[in-house]
Amino acid sequence: MSSKSKKDLVSVLDFSKEEIADLFKETARLKKKGKPGGAKSLTGKTLALIMQKPSTRTTVSFAAGMAQLGGTPLILNSQDLQIKRGESLPDTARTLSHYVDGIMIRANKHEDIAEMARHANIPVINGLSDKEHPCQILSDIFTIFEMRGGRKLDDIKGFKIAYVGDGNNVAHSLILVAALLGMEISVGSPKNYEPEKEFVQKGLELARMNGGKIYVDEDPAKAASGADVIYTDVWASMGKEEEGENRKQIFRPYQVNAALLAQAKPTVKIMHCLPAHRGEEITDEMIEGPKSVIFEQAGNRLHLQKAILLKLLS
Repeated sequence: MSSKSKKDLVSVLDFSKEEIADLFKETARLKKKGKPGGAKSLTGKTLALIMQKPSTRTTVSFAAGMAQLGGTPLILNSQDLQIKRGESLPDTARTLSHYVDGIMIRANKHEDIAEMARHANIPVINGLSDKEHPCQILSDIFTIFEMRGGRKLDDIKGFKIAYVGDGNNVAHSLILVAALLGMEISVGSPKNYEPEKEFVQKGLELARMNGGKIYVDEDPAKAASGADVIYTDVWASMGKEEEGENRKQIFRPYQVNAALLAQAKPTVKIMHCLPAHRGEEITDEMIEGPKSVIFEQAGNRLHLQKAILLKLLS
């Protein structure tokens, strides 16, 4: 099962602005049609889901999406593969290319996904790495696109996202795609927990080209000022749990609560990629309140990823 002209989604920037516009159009079509959407377009296709890290939303949304499109999802945890016993990623990628039609991998290291993509001759999709979370962020931007009417991509230009919290993989992908689409993103993170410089620099470059704006500041209130959306994530990502108690002290001023919400526009919406640690990075009131679109964005993972699967595996 090989392809001479395959496309991967390792970074959110693997899709151009035009491809994102087409992806959103297809996502809207699939969402409108519901579970039958896609008309079994991937019948006979198999997607390997390699899960080095556990997941609820990524595993279920990709598996359900593949099944709804008529294909077969094959879930592989670390103990199911010989990688654990020392088989190389290139050998694994080349072997799987003979068995399945695509690979979605949720990995500890971004370079592992990039290496698998280099050696597989089937599409490889980044389901999460330590550097980026492209499927999550494309789904989130689609949610914003819907909020703006869902007509044309330029309607989200100038829309301000305030990301408050740990400058992690979610922040990195948000910066890149917001800059690519001419949006404004302000990041409020504690000192030494900001997004990595290479992502900020690339974002600034893209923002200059596309009319976007990027700010990184230690002040969460300044970041949230005038925001259309306030977005947050857990304070200690997977692999950083041992830092949890220390991070709680450092990040306490960055909680998304009523006081922070007051800094934003009256029409502000609240986003979180989930899972949420209620009472830490965000209060119950914010999750359950009328400003929250958190579960809408979670639901959109299914539709957006079905569109990705159709684009890459058809």
